[in-house]
Amino acid sequence: MIVFRPGANLALSHPAHLISLGFGVGLIPAAPGTLGTLAIWPIGWFLAGFDPLFVLPLIFFFFLIGVWACGVTGRRLGIHDHNGMVWDEMVAFLLVLAIVPRELSWQVGAFVLFRFFDILKPPPIRWFERRYAGGFGVMFDDIIAAGYALFVLALAKRFLV
Repeated sequence: MIVFRPGANLALSHPAHLISLGFGVGLIPAAPGTLGTLAIWPIGWFLAGFDPLFVLPLIFFFFLIGVWACGVTGRRLGIHDHNGMVWDEMVAFLLVLAIVPRELSWQVGAFVLFRFFDILKPPPIRWFERRYAGGFGVMFDDIIAAGYALFVLALAKRFLV
């Protein structure tokens, strides 16, 4: 099966496409989800310095924008969760960075665990992915992967540190 690779013309043709494609990061053919997660890291580092009462509503706002943008782009591409759409990884990793300590070791661990769970999709992630299509489904499965990563990090902090 040949999967359509979106290009710059598509990304620039509608604000939803630009957002869902991670402002161009999702156009890179190799490991777009990982690259989208890496691309948002500096912004997450910056936002982690702010009060969570500011950051968490901002992330929720980004989530809502993602529901819209990923829904529009998924319909345009004909694939509801095209791998070029990386806004879901970006927003979910921002959530993780808003919660973990602002120390490089914790953030590297958060990155590795988030990507692991996002790629592996343990239950119930795949169930939610199949159950909810459209922008909400695209965004929500990554939030669950973020929750798994945060859970493992909380266990590590409780029992190993």
